[in-house]
Amino acid sequence: MPRNAAYRLPQPLFDEPTFSQGRPTPDPTRFRVPHPSDAELYKRIQGLLYEDVVPFPAARGTAADLYELSTALGPHGPEETAAVARAGRIVFHMVGDIGASTAAKYPGELRVSDRITNDIRTSAPAERPQFLYLLGDLVYDFGEAQYYYDQFYEPYRDYPAPIFAIPGNHDSFVVPGTPSAQAPLVTFQRNFCATEPIVTPEAGSLHRTAMTQPGVYFTLDAPFVRIVGLFSNALEDPGVISSEDGKWAAIPDYQLDFLTAQLRRVTSDGFSGALLLAVHHPPFCYEPPAGAPGAGGIHQGSPAVLAQIDRICAAAGVYPHAFLSGHAHNYQRFTRSIRFGSSGYQVPFLVCGGGGHDVSSLVRAQGGAAAPEPADGADVSYLDPQPAVPATRLVLERHDDRTYGYLRVAVDAKQLRFDFYQVGTGASPSQPADSVTVALASHTVVAGSTTAPAGRRTEGRRSAGLLRRKR
Repeated sequence: MPRNAAYRLPQPLFDEPTFSQGRPTPDPTRFRVPHPSDAELYKRIQGLLYEDVVPFPAARGTAADLYELSTALGPHGPEETAAVARAGRIVFHMVGDIGASTAAKYPGELRVSDRITNDIRTSAPAERPQFLYLLGDLVYDFGEAQYYYDQFYEPYRDYPAPIFAIPGNHDSFVVPGTPSAQAPLVTFQRNFCATEPIVTPEAGSLHRTAMTQPGVYFTLDAPFVRIVGLFSNALEDPGVISSEDGKWAAIPDYQLDFLTAQLRRVTSDGFSGALLLAVHHPPFCYEPPAGAPGAGGIHQGSPAVLAQIDRICAAAGVYPHAFLSGHAHNYQRFTRSIRFGSSGYQVPFLVCGGGGHDVSSLVRAQGGAAAPEPADGADVSYLDPQPAVPATRLVLERHDDRTYGYLRVAVDAKQLRFDFYQVGTGASPSQPADSVTVALASHTVVAGSTTAPAGRRTEGRRSAGLLRRKR
């Protein structure tokens, strides 16, 4: 029976970005279990993970364009960002590798998403994070559309702010035989690079709208900070951001021109805030020195990517204040000391890939020899043997390969601070396990901490409850 005109609502009903459901509602689709054949499929295509790269389209607009936080916030965005600027400080979250590929891993993802969501909801107004920035690998195993609800939308259904993302290798690798319309990057772009903030099929019954990033690489411009996000493609290792002079013919060189334009714009704009570079594959990942027993973890660094970035930075005369990555399922913080122009810079390189998928050791036994746990504060300059900028030292300042965790980032006109919060047994929800502060003007580390790590992770109450309902 047709409704009376007085009860008809204007369409579209949700005509501006809506970042949170508001009130959780019963939803039978939340209890889907990933397809049981994923693990076997993964084994069958293991070799291709080190051979197959994927093409991608150029980002909308020009290489020098910025994607403004105020745009992502919708009609009230200019007011909200103006309020942040007046407050003199911006706070936001960063984490990578959030997706749970099996029901057994789901508790870890939910613990992290619950903690991040609780953080934003309980923070004082001046300390309230303005957004979450995901460092790739949102949906395992291979970015399938049917798993976006379980691995992204449901865990973050109550996060009441924008969620930006760069894709990781698991968000882009194409399983042989996948129809082009179902390619992982197509799905990623539908949910993060839409031309307007629509509700996608992947969101199910929730009202979180798609983000409107201009592409799989982009620069987010917000008060006091710019985050240059690069797509490091679909290989398991190493990361790749260009064709590398024809070695990877399928990959366009868009990102080289983009990075050049973005760094030049820092100078032409007179931008004096924090410049961050985010890329899924980490430039540095710990492994024991040559001749030492054992081997590194399941992932390695990507020196070719760092060399390309370094050369572009040197040509532009601009260097990021920090590098952020995921991929390795643990936390690592390096300090790289370089000579840049006539100055000495200290640049934090942070790996934060403990967003819920798994936690992996930094070292493995090899040839019957166990690898010793790395010492925090160790000189690991051997991981940077042929730097493209003059590098004097690389130090592994801090690591945690036992617990999940996320970053809380704060920036004002003078300083950039990263706080790493553990999520697991014994982890404090109010005290960071590691912190580092960078002076923006001098590009030097002015403070750091070495709080002892918490114990190994255990399940939380919400996670256990969800798994019981899955049975």
